[in-house]
Amino acid sequence: MSSSAGVTSTCELQTTVLQDGKMLSVIDTPGLFDFSAEPEFIGKEIVKCINMAKDGIHAVLVVLSVRSRFSREEEAAVQSLRKFFGSKISDYMIVVFTGGDDLEENDETLEDYLGRDCPEPLKDTLEMCGDRYVLFNNKTKDESQKSAQLDILLSLVNEVVDKNDGKPYTDKLFVELKKGAMKLHDQTAEVNSSEGYSEQEISVLKQQFNKSYEEHLKRITEMVESKLKETTQRLEQQLAEEQAARLKAEANAQAAQVKSDDEIRQLREHLERAQRETEELRKQAVSGKCSIL
Repeated sequence: MSSSAGVTSTCELQTTVLQDGKMLSVIDTPGLFDFSAEPEFIGKEIVKCINMAKDGIHAVLVVLSVRSRFSREEEAAVQSLRKFFGSKISDYMIVVFTGGDDLEENDETLEDYLGRDCPEPLKDTLEMCGDRYVLFNNKTKDESQKSAQLDILLSLVNEVVDKNDGKPYTDKLFVELKKGAMKLHDQTAEVNSSEGYSEQEISVLKQQFNKSYEEHLKRITEMVESKLKETTQRLEQQLAEEQAARLKAEANAQAAQVKSDDEIRQLREHLERAQRETEELRKQAVSGKCSIL
């Protein structure tokens, strides 16, 4: 939906079964690298997202809209994603463009949109993703179109899975969260299967296990927040340096233009003076006067 602020406020997991029997799980997230959000909130959402996908992520969908130009904020978000999770995450990324209905109204295709003054950062993003992208018409009522665009997306997901030999993306965060979850599961299962504890003792032990797991999550969240702040600071510094370099280049170009304009003006004045002198000499020659140069 159209909104001046993000529509998704927290991570949500939805699961469905495809026609071929495969289980598909999708985690919808808020803007995880939105500079306007507090690092503490983003850190908790990142941990929540990873906790929902303890076994790893098979594809990362970067959602953009054709209704607006690729902004500096979106460029920064993509860079933050790679800096936070590592450049390997690019092998799992697919760009999903929304707003296809707007292009259809203007009898345009996605290729028309991308070919019309496509900004270099967007070109770089698509290239980084292996040119894996798909356009979605969000308003269509045509079931065949809905099915077709979903098929394209799933084919790209399968392409990513094949490219990575079926191995999902994981890193230290995934490993640590999965380790904590497995420990909690094993401890709980052991207590449930034991006959040496009363119900009250089992309840107390489970509370202790859950508390231990919550402390484990808290430590990981703090680690994520620290890494996130570091990533954000580095990126903000990089963007500031790029902005300064761009302003300097523009200033140099402007100064060069002014210098060029001044040189052209001087040449024009010299030419006009030379033309006047030549015309004066011609008149003198016609009148029979002798001139010594």
